[in-house]
Amino acid sequence: MNKIEVIQSAEEYAQQLHESDTTGHDFEHILRVRHIALQIAKTEEVDSFVVELASLLHDTVDKKLFKDLNQAWQHLNNWMNAVSLPLNIQQELVHILKYISYNGGKNKGKLNSLAGKVVQDADRIDALGAIGIARTFQFSGHFKEPMHISSIKPRDLNTMTAEQYHNEPNTAINHFYEKLLLLKDQMNTTKGYEIAETRHDFMIQFLNQFFDEWHINQEQD
Repeated sequence: MNKIEVIQSAEEYAQQLHESDTTGHDFEHILRVRHIALQIAKTEEVDSFVVELASLLHDTVDKKLFKDLNQAWQHLNNWMNAVSLPLNIQQELVHILKYISYNGGKNKGKLNSLAGKVVQDADRIDALGAIGIARTFQFSGHFKEPMHISSIKPRDLNTMTAEQYHNEPNTAINHFYEKLLLLKDQMNTTKGYEIAETRHDFMIQFLNQFFDEWHINQEQD
């Protein structure tokens, strides 16, 4: 196995899958996650090859993006075998991709790979800050969710199934309160927390400004 060639092949595989994405999970998102993950990996005793590989492939079997999940997994398995990826790395990679997503909070505590935790931090960091805000509205628009409806309140994810989380009607703004504002305190690494904290604070500023403008017609002279 030539690691450089495997990474190059993974880039091509991910780009083919994500280059036309309009949900906020496009190839540029993949590249940002890789960059952040490798930055975090420098502060951890972790295999940077697995980190880079998992970063590139982390959305290739995401059920939000692919209708036929079994087919997505089969394509990934075919690719791993085609590049002669060792079985132990295949097994770790499958574990990471299975449990890296937020999944309405239902995957909490299931990821036991340090490389996976590094990539998870990077993926969640890209859901924060200015990029995270832009991706949230892009994602909601793609799935025809409204920006904000005052009468629709954020949901309690502790009382919901993963299916309810993904399928019930929702708004873009609620997504901040149900998921994004919770991510900072769920970081696995010290470096991840440091990066997330700044982006978290920016989102708070954005939401304060958003609601100031949203309620402007209610102001009294």
